[in-house]
Amino acid sequence: MHIISKKRITDFISKYPDSESSLLGWYAIANSEVFSDFNELRNWFPNADLVGRRTVFNISGNKYRMIARVNFVSKRLFILDILTHSEYSKNKWK
Repeated sequence: MHIISKKRITDFISKYPDSESSLLGWYAIANSEVFSDFNELRNWFPNADLVGRRTVFNISGNKYRMIARVNFVSKRLFILDILTHSEYSKNKWK
């Protein structure tokens, strides 16, 4: 998949350094695989959930959440936001 944009990941890592290994591991998989649909994506990321038109990934054992929009036709994954679990729970991102 083509990931847009890795800068969100690097910015988040600079704020929360303990997320680095999980986020870079997620990026390595997502960047090297091509998912044709949500079921294929869940083969690699079993804790991913669809919330409306967005896909939410659990990062670092659910400590962080990544909100993305995945376009399976164009093979692009747009990272919309990365939040702490408490920020995510406030539902302001919806």
